[in-house]
Amino acid sequence: MQNKKTIFWVVVILLILIIVLSSTYIVTETEQVIITQFGKPIGEPVTSPGIKFKLPFIQNANFFERRFLEWDGDPNQLPTRDKRFIWVDTYARWRISDPLLFFQRLRDEIGAQSRLDDILDGETRTAIAKHDIREVVRSSNRKPLYDETIIGFEEGDTLRPISFGREKITREILASASERIKDLGIELLDLRFKRINYIEEDRLKVYDRMITERNRIAERFRSEGQGEASKILGQKERELKRITSEALQTSLEIKGRADGLATKIYADAYNRSGETREFYRFIKTMETYETTFGTDDWLILSSENDFYKYLKSQTGR
Repeated sequence: MQNKKTIFWVVVILLILIIVLSSTYIVTETEQVIITQFGKPIGEPVTSPGIKFKLPFIQNANFFERRFLEWDGDPNQLPTRDKRFIWVDTYARWRISDPLLFFQRLRDEIGAQSRLDDILDGETRTAIAKHDIREVVRSSNRKPLYDETIIGFEEGDTLRPISFGREKITREILASASERIKDLGIELLDLRFKRINYIEEDRLKVYDRMITERNRIAERFRSEGQGEASKILGQKERELKRITSEALQTSLEIKGRADGLATKIYADAYNRSGETREFYRFIKTMETYETTFGTDDWLILSSENDFYKYLKSQTGR
């Protein structure tokens, strides 16, 4: 009997616990709830946080995010108005603005993501097809960072001004898509291009043009450098010739003064007393012997020659 009572109260407590758990739910600050009865929504959305109550078993709480949600599109190859193909990758931020309408139209976030894929991809394709490629890849009519005279652009080949630009195109897509999803209980907060890139064929053409332009710049710099080098070498040669000429002139002047001074010394020495003059003549004669004759030379002299006179005085004949 005691065991039966225990089992009875355990069952009762479990039933009460199940009923309590089925009739209560907790709403956090980041959630909003739609109560459905037999699959149909009833009442207003529950947006205030706290512990809430509902009928057990027959009512169900459907939770939805109140925070911003992310939509990340797939890269698509899209044509522009000027028949150029580019890869466009977009992303967006959205939120559930009307949970009841959202539940009635889309049921859950998976359905919303699928619907956003259709709408945003379609609006992006339409917007890209309405504009030239320069409107899509550029954001403003800013001044180029490069010097067009250096790169060598020909007339009409410079950056042409744009009237829309990437920012306005994204605002256009955002406005069109927002108009289409306003009856889905969704608010589209923002849309941006994550990446825009040329297709492989156009990308190779762009690279080839960039290489050609850079080679043209490099060739111009090399030409200017060679001209400057020739100018510097010419200046160096002129300066070297000037320095050499001045040095030669100075050396000749010094040599001339030295020769004059030597001549003066010779003359002074020659005009001195007889012994000094005779010694000087002897020294000069000996120097002449040394510089004029070799060991194998034969010398024929007259008896009156100065060379012979000193030789005679040395031999005693």
